[in-house]
Amino acid sequence: MKASGPRASVVAALGSAQTLAWASSYYLPAVLAGPIARDLGIDVATVFAAFSFALIVSALVGPWSGRAIDRYGGRPVLMATSLAFAGALAGLGLATTPTALFAAWAVIGVAMGGGLYEAAFATLVRLYGPAARNPITGITLIAGFASTVGWPLSAWMTTHYGWRGACFGWAALHLSVGLPLYAFLPRASATRADAPVSLPPAGKRVPAAVPGAARVSATSILLAFVFAVTWFTSTAMAAHLPRMLQAAGASLAVAIGVGALVGPAQVAGRLLEFGLLRRVHPLLSARLAALAHPAGALLLLAGGSALAPLFAILHGAGNGILTIAKGTLPLVFFGPAGYGARQGWLMLPSRIAQAFAPFLFGLALDSWGARALWLTCGLGIAAFAALMALRNHPAAQPAQAAA
Repeated sequence: MKASGPRASVVAALGSAQTLAWASSYYLPAVLAGPIARDLGIDVATVFAAFSFALIVSALVGPWSGRAIDRYGGRPVLMATSLAFAGALAGLGLATTPTALFAAWAVIGVAMGGGLYEAAFATLVRLYGPAARNPITGITLIAGFASTVGWPLSAWMTTHYGWRGACFGWAALHLSVGLPLYAFLPRASATRADAPVSLPPAGKRVPAAVPGAARVSATSILLAFVFAVTWFTSTAMAAHLPRMLQAAGASLAVAIGVGALVGPAQVAGRLLEFGLLRRVHPLLSARLAALAHPAGALLLLAGGSALAPLFAILHGAGNGILTIAKGTLPLVFFGPAGYGARQGWLMLPSRIAQAFAPFLFGLALDSWGARALWLTCGLGIAAFAALMALRNHPAAQPAQAAA
């Protein structure tokens, strides 16, 4: 049974609320870390350590949030995360010690674990079941502009009201915008989320007789690995792209200009997924996307800074499509039943990899310069190999349809 309410309106509301959630959490330290560190008399690294702590907390919260969405639907869970974001950001604005800083970011981590893409994907699967692929793409198209909106707005609020005022401003937006948008979402109590998935083939099908437990175990491990290494690369590039491009020979102005291409390239990749690639199996689009960063990295290493724009476009487009794959691949391999909890567990290693990515890639960049790209290039090729090891098969048909 389809969820009530116009689907386009649901996607618009959820995508807009996701833009707010990402802008006020994941993209917040890039602007506020410096002012916070100066005001509290600590190193900027300490602020980013608090952010990494939040990412680890979000990893631990993810499976429980997903299970709650499976049981109750996304509406109450996401509304609760709006309240958590608001309270945590207000607490961050009141922080005067490193302990208070870490405590506020810990609560932000709880909200992130229950209120970012994985929760939004689970909400859509709970509402629309196997038909959730296009809505998942839709919300990533909207929220793909989170940094485009978030960084300038954080900077504007910091300039006019200070970093504390910026935190209070984001908290107010969660209460006045995010919470009503989530309240608009339809209830999922009457939704069936157990129908089998029917998607175009991507290679040879595995016979239905393959033992389900072994197949699911191997598939889970491969997907968790793919998501972890791609999140590592995405976060490493988000933290160090300008410095990495400078190490490759670009000037600071060129590095910043090239870095600005990543966001539009991500949206372009998602538009490609929504248009041309929607007609193919998501496993095929994920394989192509996994090769985009390694291809761009090899071009940059071979051709130098002159090819930096091409690298940024390939990296951004691949990253944009892989973001969608994080939502669609678990759906096609395992089906909608229990999607939220499974998604939380699959993404747990990703959140941990994400937490350590800026530090580890920074060490590689300090030691190897632009050749640190060999690390992310190798990870991308490993992700492609893992995706090639997967074989398309329809999600298992439940023995008995849920009521």
